Amino acid sequence: MDHFFDLPLTFELLGYGFVQQMLVAGAVLGLTAGLLGPLVVTRKMAFAVHGTAELAFTGGAAALLVGVGVGYGALAGSVVAALLLGLLSRRDSDRDSVIGAILAFGLGLGVLFLALYKGRTANKFGLLTGQIVAVGSTDMWLLIGTAAAVIAVLAFIYRPLHFSSVDAAVATARGVPVRTLSVVFFVLVGVTTALSVQIVGALLVLSLMITPAAAASRVTASPWKATVLAIVFAETAVVVGIVLSLAPGVPVSAFVTAVSFLIYLVCRAFGGARSRAARVH
Repeated sequence: MDHFFDLPLTFELLGYGFVQQMLVAGAVLGLTAGLLGPLVVTRKMAFAVHGTAELAFTGGAAALLVGVGVGYGALAGSVVAALLLGLLSRRDSDRDSVIGAILAFGLGLGVLFLALYKGRTANKFGLLTGQIVAVGSTDMWLLIGTAAAVIAVLAFIYRPLHFSSVDAAVATARGVPVRTLSVVFFVLVGVTTALSVQIVGALLVLSLMITPAAAASRVTASPWKATVLAIVFAETAVVVGIVLSLAPGVPVSAFVTAVSFLIYLVCRAFGGARSRAARVH
């Protein structure tokens, strides 16, 4: 148990280049996930994030099998998933069934690829739960470049995207290309999900893509304040989670999800207390 709180060992490990690289990767991911998260929550797309995570897992497993970078495989898988979700979910009523079908297919295919892969077991496990050495120098540049592209596209489409997220019917009546924006946003979510898989694993992507934004929505109704808080919460969860995972040497996701959920509980309690106080007055 003492090993979990070994501060000297933690500080020693923080001096290693691969740990510093992981912290930078986590910070970049926290920024991207925090920017997209409030829109994902507003558009009720949490299940879609889970579906794209499964296809990112499938792509990463295929990459392991053929011997190419896992990051590239996860990115390809998530983009395919996002395009399928965006194109096949023509009506909101269809979305859950489409996601369920794609999720089941992706998970089954990913399990097959992992069964065929004869390499290290840690690589298989890392795809599901994340690992501290998952991001190499090549993957780092891929992550930074891809995150920059996601942020640039989001900045360009943010106003009409937010409008269509709040009231799609009115946005359509005003000539906003709601359908196109929906497909583009699905792709942005898919790309960010792929980046998340390497750090927290396919099973726990929601801890960065959804939980910080859900926590922010509990304490403010302002879109820009919710976005700022979601970024702060996501950054806190991923950076603190990585640091806490160093000494015990367990998967990063165990701590990232715990910190993220603790933040959510605190925000939920704060929001509930504020609502009760407002009713009293």
